[in-house]
Amino acid sequence: MKKVFALVVIAIAALVMLYVGMPVIAYGFWGLPLGLAALTMIWIALNMQVIPQYNAGVQTFQLKSKGKITTGILVALFLYSTVFPMITSMPLLHTSEYRNLIGNVEVGENLSTHMAPISMEKVRVVDQSLANILGDKVLGAQPALGSQVRLGQFNIQKVKNDLYWVAPLLHSGFFMWNQNELGTNGYVMVNASNERDVKLVQEIGGKKVRIKYQPEGFFNDYLERHLYMSGFYNVGLTDYSFEIDDEGVPYWVVTKFKKTIGFFGENATGVVLVNTETGKCEEYGIENTPAWVDRIQPDNFVENQLNDWGNFVKGYWNFSNENKLQITQGVTLVYGEDNKSYWYTGLTSVGADEATVGFVLVDTRTKKAIWYKQSGATEAAAQKSARGKVQEKRFYASQPVPYNINNIPTYVMTLKDDGGLVKMFAMVAIEDYTIVGVGNTLTETLMAYKNAFNMAGNKINPKGNTTKLMLNSVVQRINSDIKNGNSFYYFTIEGRPNIFIGSSQISNELPVTLAGDSIAISFDDDTQGLIDISSFKNRSIGKR
Repeated sequence: MKKVFALVVIAIAALVMLYVGMPVIAYGFWGLPLGLAALTMIWIALNMQVIPQYNAGVQTFQLKSKGKITTGILVALFLYSTVFPMITSMPLLHTSEYRNLIGNVEVGENLSTHMAPISMEKVRVVDQSLANILGDKVLGAQPALGSQVRLGQFNIQKVKNDLYWVAPLLHSGFFMWNQNELGTNGYVMVNASNERDVKLVQEIGGKKVRIKYQPEGFFNDYLERHLYMSGFYNVGLTDYSFEIDDEGVPYWVVTKFKKTIGFFGENATGVVLVNTETGKCEEYGIENTPAWVDRIQPDNFVENQLNDWGNFVKGYWNFSNENKLQITQGVTLVYGEDNKSYWYTGLTSVGADEATVGFVLVDTRTKKAIWYKQSGATEAAAQKSARGKVQEKRFYASQPVPYNINNIPTYVMTLKDDGGLVKMFAMVAIEDYTIVGVGNTLTETLMAYKNAFNMAGNKINPKGNTTKLMLNSVVQRINSDIKNGNSFYYFTIEGRPNIFIGSSQISNELPVTLAGDSIAISFDDDTQGLIDISSFKNRSIGKR
């Protein structure tokens, strides 16, 4: 009878362990052996013999364990959780496996050829922290809603042709979850290129948006438990990202992974899409994941694999750090000219501070990696350079985002005050962080940046397809404006509808130019509406 009772207790304990702990039942994960060890110890405790003893008339009790099998199980589980992982996973014994986990790293010709030129209207000026501030304002405008829910984590993604930060509304506690059995109602979208474009989406096609399964749910509404009980108990799951499809329907995008080097070497194998309202789970491999899903490869997987690739370049025994590489400052999600998303990071020699030996783009879906062997500035060095331009204002710089600005690989960032609000913008040349432009608007920043680049004496010469146009014409109208202590001249010319702009730093002939003067100018054939000139020559001066 005692053993029957013990078996019932063990069965109940096992069910509780599976429901609460949700251990992955697969090789390489610690949850299962730890759970089995706990159940074994409970079994030992339930089957202890209590033996009374008498010593000088004093009665004591001695606990005695029955059977050597349970002790052997504990020893085996201990060895499986300690010694076995060391043998199967130690970098000393598996150096090449760790280095090759990222796959074949291709070498690209030039970073600017991979990134398409972009108009100023599409530049990302809202980062995650600012998206949080803007999202909180939306909730604050609706007190009844803000008291019941809180904002989840913002993830950036491309929705059709625009970049948005998207975050779900989550339960603010157990009682709020208990009152909203259908789930929270809606999510927040913040346009990454326009901080005024903030939307609270609560209906799609007349139907309410529901987030029933979520990280702040309880019991079976808890997202991880819902997946576990839906059959995903034998696969690693990570990176629970909130994304919407092109129709605005919300999903949880969860990365599946397996351990490839013993208990380590995590490698993504696909995704599970969970409908936030119905809980329907759809499993996909890397090749057939829907196109609207931006990221399959978790950022921490890519960071670890790139560091292993750079660390074991000469094997394990390389204490002199010869040719060792490491990533600079984590990875940043960017978009290439092929409209795909990539994890971007710089590579620097181990021990280096501000200089890079190249930059890497890793496809966020397939993990294809391309290394551009271009020297340049780290993200931290670019931030420091941007802050230095306005050091008297004590602004801090946001995480730099790389772009192709007029065929110049460029870090673009915002300069913020202590309240996290954007006050100015900055552009820093990736290959030479002394070339900096700052301004109150992106257009003003671009002008200052081009002026700084043109005055740098061609210190950097990126290759690419952007061409310089030369034009001879006659000035129709011209006027000046002073911004941040610099004089800028706006003018129109015959035969062109555009407005051209240049500063007195480009040419000292601009301040004395009049309507009707013949001029020769050059400018980049890019995507900007307001055209910045690269050179200016007044052919009428000296002929009057």
